Amino acid sequence: MGLPEFVEYTTRSRSLPAEEGSTMIYITAAVLVLALLAFTWIGLQARRTGAGLDDYITARNSQGARALGLSFLASGMGAWILFAPPEIGALVGPVALAGYALGAALPFVVFAFCGPAIRRYLPAGRSIGEFAQAKYGNGVRRWVTLISVLYMLCFLTAELTAIGAITGLLSDLDGSVAVVGVALATLVYTAWGGLRASLVTDRWQAVLLIALLLVVGVAVLPSLPVIPEASPLPAVPTGSALAVALTLVIAVTAANLFHQGYWQRLWSASDGEVLERGALLGGLVTVIVVALVGGLGIIAAMSGTDLGSPPIPFFALLADAPAWLSLLALVLALTLVASSVDTLQNALASLAITEKAGLGLTEARWLIVVLMVPVVLIALQGYSVLRLFLIADLLCATAVVPVFLGLWDRMTPAAAIAGIVAGIVGAVLPGWVAGGSLADGLIVASFPGGIPTLEPFGYALVASTLVSVAVALAKPARVLPS
Repeated sequence: MGLPEFVEYTTRSRSLPAEEGSTMIYITAAVLVLALLAFTWIGLQARRTGAGLDDYITARNSQGARALGLSFLASGMGAWILFAPPEIGALVGPVALAGYALGAALPFVVFAFCGPAIRRYLPAGRSIGEFAQAKYGNGVRRWVTLISVLYMLCFLTAELTAIGAITGLLSDLDGSVAVVGVALATLVYTAWGGLRASLVTDRWQAVLLIALLLVVGVAVLPSLPVIPEASPLPAVPTGSALAVALTLVIAVTAANLFHQGYWQRLWSASDGEVLERGALLGGLVTVIVVALVGGLGIIAAMSGTDLGSPPIPFFALLADAPAWLSLLALVLALTLVASSVDTLQNALASLAITEKAGLGLTEARWLIVVLMVPVVLIALQGYSVLRLFLIADLLCATAVVPVFLGLWDRMTPAAAIAGIVAGIVGAVLPGWVAGGSLADGLIVASFPGGIPTLEPFGYALVASTLVSVAVALAKPARVLPS
């Protein structure tokens, strides 16, 4: 998923033209219910009677390249693509948008090239925590698992919060209906069918979201004001745009590499070559989708469309849209949220299962239900979790290089721990130096304004890399099994 600036915006109300009375509310509710029932039916068909716990959380060695590519796309997409890329395109310009698109796809590229080696090293693996333990021991595993859980809980809460807000933006239907509806529908098929249910629904959701995005995008363009011939591309100074792009690449990539849902798909591929092709396919389509929806924001800005305050270009394009188009946009948002929520539900359950020995299939199913209760309650409040999300992203940036350097035969537990600690120090160092105290450094690294800045992310990444490599080179080489 991309950096979720959308969370802050979706928790603020924005007035759009009223729908045509109670009839439109009933139509909207009926369409959303039908969509959720369709996803539920597809997911339930994927269950395997008698399959064990390992198949439930990994669907091991079962997926082809095309299915895997569509699953990577759908599980990575979310309501964030309707907010963040259009806003970045409209306000910062194409350079920053390119950085966002690259950041959204880069995790898949990393899995394409590192995933086969991870599979060879840990053929019976199930999680990022198990990989960390196999390389570095139990202490690093616990820390990595904690970061992963924090990131995914923020992601899950943000997606459900967003669908509630989007429902309020595009219709007169109470947003809480959509929040509860998505949570219940996805729970039914993920709790029963496990990862296979998520994988199968991902294929349909990926095709549907691409089709809906194209229809909505094409339909709104004729209603835009004529773009003046001399209208410049929206842009900020090149240096600032590059800084934004680099921040997004680091934050988005680091966080998504701790997404347990992607790690599950690593072992669901039928073999390493299929994983490579599937991950590259998912990355390529992700770049195209993010670029297209971000391009709508650029076009909106160039046409002089009122982007709103705060700016939400995609929904500004729908301000004068007919009811049917707003309804299609709402179904698009529902599809995006459902595709990411079902992945996160199953990912959280699988991570808990791998951390808690002795859990059976029944307990695993109930665990998904229990985990969703506080998430739904928080989402119903409409809080912004942006600041917490940024902190989770930064923690991922402090540890991502030491974890993946585990594929290097010279890495040791001491090198990984030293690298992670150095990454944390690097994250607080800019504020520490500027403010003169550790407290100032911690405040800057917690993003008090809810705005991501390059220094904490950049210093965390550089420090963790340099220290990990330096400590590893000071130790005798080890040989990984081929």
